Amino acid sequence: MSRNLSRSSMAVALFCALTFAGASAPLPAFATAQSAAPSSASSSVAVGPQYDTTHVYVPEQDLDAFVKSFLATFGGHASPPVELTVTPTPSRTLSQYVQTPVGMLSVFAFQTPIPYPFGDERTGYLVTDMGRAVHAARVAGADVVVESFDDPIGKDAVIRWPGGVDMQLYWHTKTPSYAPLATVPDNRVYVSQGAANEFVRRFLRFAGGKVVSDARHADAAEIGRPGETMRRIRITSPFGAMLVFATDGKLPWPFGRETTGYAVQDLAATLAKAQAAGATVLVGSHATPEGDTAVVQFPGGYIAEIHETASR
Repeated sequence: MSRNLSRSSMAVALFCALTFAGASAPLPAFATAQSAAPSSASSSVAVGPQYDTTHVYVPEQDLDAFVKSFLATFGGHASPPVELTVTPTPSRTLSQYVQTPVGMLSVFAFQTPIPYPFGDERTGYLVTDMGRAVHAARVAGADVVVESFDDPIGKDAVIRWPGGVDMQLYWHTKTPSYAPLATVPDNRVYVSQGAANEFVRRFLRFAGGKVVSDARHADAAEIGRPGETMRRIRITSPFGAMLVFATDGKLPWPFGRETTGYAVQDLAATLAKAQAAGATVLVGSHATPEGDTAVVQFPGGYIAEIHETASR
């Protein structure tokens, strides 16, 4: 694609693509199903889990292999690659939007150096109104690290929560319409033991969510540390599902590198598909309190957790 592609033609191309069919003292635990106290602004800014995207950055030479491998594993379809500027400062990237029954991806293969802080944001949340969403995030205690800026089809901003968790908010000039997901993925968040309470409280206020469970002494074998414990907090909100791990930061690789956990009906069959499509199983299937789980790495380096839905 020509580097002289105009902004207007890029916008049309992307719009068409996107609209196709433990060491310290223990912390207090949150009560199960604790309701948040969202502000009036935050209570309506979420659009829905099927509009949340995991942001995936891959080398340009691996873009095609990654997208094909991910689709072969989970099903779905992808937009054609489009060359864009998606940052408020000069840059160029190839971008593809990947829709699957288990979650959405925004995939970026930058052709220039990636401007800070892009690449650190884990997810993109579609919101109904950018001004209200940014205000709600601030009121809830998030730091707005990149103020609202225009992109080819709407607006974006990057926010940061206590614990150093970066997320992107985005808004489309014309709201897309997607069917609900077959299963809602987990946004897997790792924070320090000291930041867990503040992160959860503030995120719940913004998202209008609730704590489903809060296990203060959960089995840390789930994150590669058998015989130890961690704090494990499950959250649900209009934005989707979140799983928070509060640890001392001493994580064996690849734990902490996976930002999303995908729910499937048959873990063994999904792992077989992933391997046949060029992915590597980094952590084999093992049991957790909610069912069997594994960790894989796709071509281009993207690491993901995959778990069965039957036991969850």
